[in-house]
Amino acid sequence: MLRPIVAVAALLAGTSMGARAQEINDYPTSARAEYVFGCMKANGESRQAIEQCSCSIDVVASIIPYDRYVTAETVLSMAQVQGNLGGQFRSSEQAANALNDLRRAQAEAEVRCF
Repeated sequence: MLRPIVAVAALLAGTSMGARAQEINDYPTSARAEYVFGCMKANGESRQAIEQCSCSIDVVASIIPYDRYVTAETVLSMAQVQGNLGGQFRSSEQAANALNDLRRAQAEAEVRCF
């Protein structure tokens, strides 16, 4: 009688851990790899940089959800566009808030990982 209860408890624990891992790790591998490659370009292409940059994206991913990260990355990219279109991304309050969220997460990652 005890075995079925233990099996069900183990199954439920595994399911909740899997769901929790998906919540924490909602960044696609390609986004994580892109971040690490860019980080390594800025911090040297060494084994230590791989470790620090991998840690950094893990911290960022634990602080801001992926959709907010995409918004901030879009703002960074579009703010470089000349003219009116780029100006909208440079002056929008929503864009500034998303960018500030990313910068705070990156600052926390800097403290924890570098």
